[in-house]
Amino acid sequence: MARGSALIAGLALAGGLATAAPALAADQAKLTAPALTGHHEVGTTDLHLVDNARPDPWKPERRREIMVTVTYPADRSADGPRAPWFSPAMGSVIDQVLASKDYLDLPVGSIDWNTAKRNAEVGVPAAHGAPKPVALFSPGFGGPRETYTALVDDLASRGYVVVSLSHTYESAAVEFPGGRLEQAVPPGEGPEFMKKALDARVGDTRFVLDQLTKLARGQNPDAENRPLPRGLGRSLDLSRVGAFGHSYGGFTSGETMVHDGRIDAGINLDGAMATAFGYPPGSAYVPGEVTKRGLDRPFMLMGAEGVDPNGKPLEHTHRHPEFDRSWADFWANQRGWKRDLLLRGGSTHMAYSDLQVVVPQLGSRVTPEKREAVIGTIDPRRSLAAQREYISAFFDLHLKGRDRHLLDRESPRYPNIDFID
Repeated sequence: MARGSALIAGLALAGGLATAAPALAADQAKLTAPALTGHHEVGTTDLHLVDNARPDPWKPERRREIMVTVTYPADRSADGPRAPWFSPAMGSVIDQVLASKDYLDLPVGSIDWNTAKRNAEVGVPAAHGAPKPVALFSPGFGGPRETYTALVDDLASRGYVVVSLSHTYESAAVEFPGGRLEQAVPPGEGPEFMKKALDARVGDTRFVLDQLTKLARGQNPDAENRPLPRGLGRSLDLSRVGAFGHSYGGFTSGETMVHDGRIDAGINLDGAMATAFGYPPGSAYVPGEVTKRGLDRPFMLMGAEGVDPNGKPLEHTHRHPEFDRSWADFWANQRGWKRDLLLRGGSTHMAYSDLQVVVPQLGSRVTPEKREAVIGTIDPRRSLAAQREYISAFFDLHLKGRDRHLLDRESPRYPNIDFID
């Protein structure tokens, strides 16, 4: 089902794709990251975290290790190099994914990843002042954390420390210090495989919270003990923690909240909350614990549009249980604050990823049919602006106690956001 993994499961196959000859440099598309909208400069650093108490669920002979990126409000006087959007190795992985016929069918080497930069500076000191709320981000199934920088970096610019995870051996590839690239295990099928992936994700998220606690106490949790940005630990306010994610990452956020009361509020960006989705009708349905039990803390659903195999339009909301029963069941069981928003006007599942930023910059290299299939017909600038605004408004309300009233009712400033409830 698209809302859980089908549209992005191809990412998990990237490590096995053959490398083709790259396009000539003169033919490569140059990418520009969208400007940030918050008041803060943004810094970023990576952490290599090893859980010595947990065998890796995919490779039990190893201890579980993951990579996270910490993106944070930076000292305004700091000046450092801009972070690459992707490292050369990860750029090659993404290049091969986009070359597949399931995505953009581009020749390998069509994008100049070497010059693509985020609007974040590497390793600069954290901003002075009061500690900032923390938001944990989990990508879609098979997705690397690097493919969501437009949302992550912007939230940091609005005064949050955002910690994004790659889930090793499920993400298409994860690059560790020294250039070691760990690729995804062969994808499996069925509720058992998806439950194994979910449990690994929940364990990863809770472990990261443990390591952030050490960081806030002045310890360095990085496995190589690499230097940390000055003031990073002091910038963490772990009494105010949120979680959000796309697709299976949205499910991960809710499921982790069931098991860990340290997370105060969560957002699910277009992800079914089941390990077997019940779609098409008549297929198996295995809901998650968050779906069956709900939460006593705030949680927001943000859905997208799509089409079924017969071309029939679909809307991912709790009012359409024939498409995603898990959202309807969760809605009935949710005890805390809740909201269901629909990104309307020609959106797709992948509109919540960096593809909405990348694809428009590829111009005629992408056919109109491929563009519509991947990112829809919605105006990508309006779509991104709406996502950034509503995600930050939710966390402002529930982590900062600042009510911007954007979540009270529909706004003429963001006509692509429908309030379902």
